[in-house]
Amino acid sequence: MRFVLASASPARLTVLRNAGVEPHVRVSGVDEDAVAAALADPGPAELVTALAVAKAEAVAADERDAVVVGCDSMLLTADGRVEGKPGTVEVARERWGRIAGTTGTLLTGHAVLRVAAGRVVDRAVDHEATTVRFGTPTGAELEAYLATGEPLNVAGAFTLDGLGGWFVEGIDGDPSSVIGISLPLTRRLLRGIGVAVSDIW
Repeated sequence: MRFVLASASPARLTVLRNAGVEPHVRVSGVDEDAVAAALADPGPAELVTALAVAKAEAVAADERDAVVVGCDSMLLTADGRVEGKPGTVEVARERWGRIAGTTGTLLTGHAVLRVAAGRVVDRAVDHEATTVRFGTPTGAELEAYLATGEPLNVAGAFTLDGLGGWFVEGIDGDPSSVIGISLPLTRRLLRGIGVAVSDIW
């Protein structure tokens, strides 16, 4: 069965490979800001789920027979902000100034589409929420982390499986979801469209 990951994320790809799946990787090219702007006052979970659906649908449009998985992650901070990728050192520094020593919720939207004969014949959509307890890096540690570029292109300006892991005190929930794709949730969604996870190993 052709299994397609609609994401450029190396972390998601690594999670799947470590779990016995070698997906075909196709980047959706979705304009995330446009998708978000089209929603009427979405909640954080609705937003990440809508983005995951948009990415999966964009890739599925060019498939004949496949299962396509799209994901999107954002951090809901303790002060109620929804944070995506910071993009710049300045934004990442400001975010760490707010999240250090606090607890946030990493939300990851998932969309699994079944494509047959060039059209989507089934879908399952949901999100996962995982609590993240942040440590407090020293000023020198934070500047060194920012200089690596790692926090600039990841949701919430941190990773669990990379250098950012040094500054995460713990999590409550699914670690694979924090990395970018929840294996337990993806398995349930696959089952929802009639696909056993063993079919894609």
